[in-house]
Amino acid sequence: MIEEARGETKLMHVLEFERPIADLERKIEELRSMSTASVDFSSEIKKLQQKAVKLQEEVFSGLSPHQQVQLSRHPSRPFTLDYVSLIFDDYMELHGDRAFRDDPAILGGMATFEGEEVLIIGHQKGRNTKDNVKRNFGMSRPEGYRKCIRLMEMAARFERPILCFVDTPGAYPGIGAEERGQAEAIAKSLEVMTRLKTPIISTVIGEGGSGGALAIGVADRILMLEYATYSVITPEGCASILWRDQGKAADAASQLKLRARDLHNLKICDEIIREPTGGAHRDPKATADSVRAALKSHLGDILKLTGTELIDQRYEKYRRIGAFREAAATSK
Repeated sequence: MIEEARGETKLMHVLEFERPIADLERKIEELRSMSTASVDFSSEIKKLQQKAVKLQEEVFSGLSPHQQVQLSRHPSRPFTLDYVSLIFDDYMELHGDRAFRDDPAILGGMATFEGEEVLIIGHQKGRNTKDNVKRNFGMSRPEGYRKCIRLMEMAARFERPILCFVDTPGAYPGIGAEERGQAEAIAKSLEVMTRLKTPIISTVIGEGGSGGALAIGVADRILMLEYATYSVITPEGCASILWRDQGKAADAASQLKLRARDLHNLKICDEIIREPTGGAHRDPKATADSVRAALKSHLGDILKLTGTELIDQRYEKYRRIGAFREAAATSK
């Protein structure tokens, strides 16, 4: 059902910079449908395919930061549950924060990864309007983060590694969420993750926005898909604050340094996971295979560390973020 829903969404949603590619692909499909035993369009189809591949490489090699933001939000990108089904075995979802209710915008559950029992935590968006309403467009309320805290502490007690998947515009800013302590829940999640004596890997698979993303981002390793974004605020929110004009979101995106390569240069992201040309939604299986390989490599490294070593290295990792050195003043 997930694959079927993705196929329908992909036809409905084409980003503006993808239109030339989509037009060529449409022509290829038309020629294929008209091909018969007596009329062969194989040579024309081959030429158009070569042209489409070349155009795709040209377009995606020169994406602007704002275009990458759009791509990170593409409704056909694989979501957390897609990666769960493609990478993990024996997944069993766990529900509720034991205080208020369950939050479908963020999920958690036990699974097996390469023979290792792990806890999965991840934001989950919907494929259609009904699912997005249920999932609140991937924007978690405080009970969602309290669920994460409960499950992460349980995983640490049983020495299970924690694998987080980040994909949210941000935590839900509604009145009810604020009344139930949204800021406190996020702060508590950050604090808890700093002291857990178990390996934690956080992978940004789409849009990593604001405190809603940071709340499950305190990890031993931070990985990012090539076209994912990660920032303390969305470009639209930044533009509204700085220029009081959401129309300047593209300018904000350029200034925020939110692309995977920007964050890798700033030593926040530990590895960039390559996506198929055109984005993860073009080949979810290949993307999942790349994510699996990266998780296996990093988890193998940090499983060798003791709990105390994990906490010490985690502390040093976050102390280094944002460090700078002032240049000595030059005399005239």
